[in-house]
Amino acid sequence: MIQRTFKPPEEWLRQAEYDLDTADAMFKTGIYIYTVFMCHLSIEKALKGLYAEKFKKNPPKIHNLDYFCEKTGLNPHQELGNSIDKLNSLSVPTRYPDLLENC
Repeated sequence: MIQRTFKPPEEWLRQAEYDLDTADAMFKTGIYIYTVFMCHLSIEKALKGLYAEKFKKNPPKIHNLDYFCEKTGLNPHQELGNSIDKLNSLSVPTRYPDLLENC
């Protein structure tokens, strides 16, 4: 089994910021399906940075935002929590849309 090198929390956060900038660029050009995808990816990487900081190890290779909120002890207020839940539920459909014209 190949072991990954530890990615420091600061690198996770740099990548999260880059992905958020990418989401902003996609939004400005009307590419909304990838805006959602990049927003999810940005939050996922930020949460993985928190995980790496807390546990001093690489986070698991999963994409569930709720999982990382729970593991890191992050308890967002209701409105933000609802937004994270919504984004989490949209992740797979934006990665693998049934029909692109419906997006």
